[in-house]
Amino acid sequence: MRKVFALFLAGAAAFLVGTLSPQRMMATDDFQQLPGEERVARARAARDKIIRERFQQAGLTYPPREIFLRWFKKEAAIELWARAEREPFRLVNSYAILANSGGPGPKRREGDRQVPEGFYEIDRFNPESLYHLSMRLNYPNASDRVLSDPEQPGSDIYIHGKNLSLGCAPIGDDSIEELYLIALDVCTGGQSRIPVHLFPARMSGPEWTRFSADAIAGDPSLERFWEQLQPAYDFFESRHRLPKITVAADGTYVMSATTE
Repeated sequence: MRKVFALFLAGAAAFLVGTLSPQRMMATDDFQQLPGEERVARARAARDKIIRERFQQAGLTYPPREIFLRWFKKEAAIELWARAEREPFRLVNSYAILANSGGPGPKRREGDRQVPEGFYEIDRFNPESLYHLSMRLNYPNASDRVLSDPEQPGSDIYIHGKNLSLGCAPIGDDSIEELYLIALDVCTGGQSRIPVHLFPARMSGPEWTRFSADAIAGDPSLERFWEQLQPAYDFFESRHRLPKITVAADGTYVMSATTE
């Protein structure tokens, strides 16, 4: 009887995990009950000192003139880079992504659970997110609108709090408070757009050679796509400056060595 009951409980748990959305499975805390302005104020009270110490350790004043994000899918990390004036960017911090979905390669349709790859920007701040706080990527971008499903390419790719997600980047509540405030402050200070370069992995070294070879063996189309991302990755790695990236009529990324 105990064995039957245990099997029943296991089946019920599997049913709930498989059928309930992340929103329904997520417990609501006191923070979630606050309006957006109060959430931001509470986050600032908790994180302002930590943020300023991070920038001081990086040799930068706060807020900086400009920030830049690099998102690595395989390593499950988002790097925060910043700079003052026109100097090279400096690494300020790296935030762990706490849950992943999908696999190597770009997002091409609604419901594929893929995390995009390519060159994006933050286009929305959501202080009333179901996931604590969140920032949205401008997916689908100009390339995706050409190459992804014309009817249902997907949307709403966020960097957010909590520790669960499908197709987004949950970095935990403490980390999203930091990153959200930093991004908000540089935008208030005059940065018109925050670039986000989203890579399948760190695109150098023996680990990348093995990883890319295995992925391309399973999907040969990835080789041509990743050849478009590689020059921008290499450019920033060697210079800590951003290249100029445009999108051709066929949806391919084109990099110019002229720095922005």
